[in-house]
Amino acid sequence: MYFSNTFILLITLLFTMLTLNVVTALPLHRRASYSGDGTFYTVGLGSCGKTNSDSEMVAALSSSLMSGGKNCGKSLKVTSDSGSVTVKAVDTCPSCAEGDVDFSPAAFKKLGSLDEGRISINWSFT
Repeated sequence: MYFSNTFILLITLLFTMLTLNVVTALPLHRRASYSGDGTFYTVGLGSCGKTNSDSEMVAALSSSLMSGGKNCGKSLKVTSDSGSVTVKAVDTCPSCAEGDVDFSPAAFKKLGSLDEGRISINWSFT
């Protein structure tokens, strides 16, 4: 079978365009999973510049994850032995390790009892 150089060039160009389109359509944020401790705090004006309340499903992340506000407003899916919750990152927790999350009281109650104070969690960005 004989194909002209123009036909081969067009097929190559089309394949390249399709490949580039697929690559650029992939999500850019990482889908890493984290584990650490979950705690809770009194919510107020957060490092993302907005005021939230204790009744909202919000949380604070470690300084390394919130550096420069790069994760402000991102959603996290969090699980513990007692439940799960989806929260929005709105603040920085300076004393938290990278896998730790500091929750609003309402969000923490979805994962455990406030009496526990500190629980083991697993989470990822959604």
